[in-house]
Amino acid sequence: MTLLLTGYEPFGDHDRNPTEEVARELDGQELAGREIVGRVLPVEFDRAGDEMRDLIEAHDPEAVVATGLAAGRAAVSVERVGVNVADCVGIPDNAEADPRNERIREADAESETPPAAYFATLPVVEVVADLLDAGIPARVSNTAGTHLCNNVLYRTRNYLESAGLGAETPMGFVHLPLTPEGAAKKAREDEAASGGGVEPSLALETQIAAVKRTFEVTVEADR
Repeated sequence: MTLLLTGYEPFGDHDRNPTEEVARELDGQELAGREIVGRVLPVEFDRAGDEMRDLIEAHDPEAVVATGLAAGRAAVSVERVGVNVADCVGIPDNAEADPRNERIREADAESETPPAAYFATLPVVEVVADLLDAGIPARVSNTAGTHLCNNVLYRTRNYLESAGLGAETPMGFVHLPLTPEGAAKKAREDEAASGGGVEPSLALETQIAAVKRTFEVTVEADR
């Protein structure tokens, strides 16, 4: 039995993405009698959702946790909902796609109007409570934005529902902060030595622990 974990490659002005490092570090590790399959998705609107679908079909995971970088957030953010909107907010993806106010899924002649949103099926509140009890800064987040992170949350939940797996495969999205190294690099660029600000950060080891606990709580809740 497997647990699917995804991170993202670097994007924008970030030459490192902690979610990529978390996925690679946990790939192949065993947790609660299950193997973690850690993979890195492209930061591309046209590919990320399709690659996630292919991973689910290949590994038939018991649970799916997708992660993404949210620079500026001070805590692990467990997302509650993904919405049917793609908008790059001025930050094109790595293939230079820059959707503005587009729908992830449009209505077509053969189907009903797509849902405006999907709730994550991870035990969101329970995960956050567990992380806080473990001394890890965490919060429930009610918006995954409108970029690739929201896109993958919405598209993956849509795929699982259409495949009849929505009720049996917990899936959700977790945003992770910058690492201290990433925050320091950004602070240099923002001239913190001359009074500029420093973005919040969380050690990579703590981020890894947070993702592992997310899976542990999810597996326990699914029994």
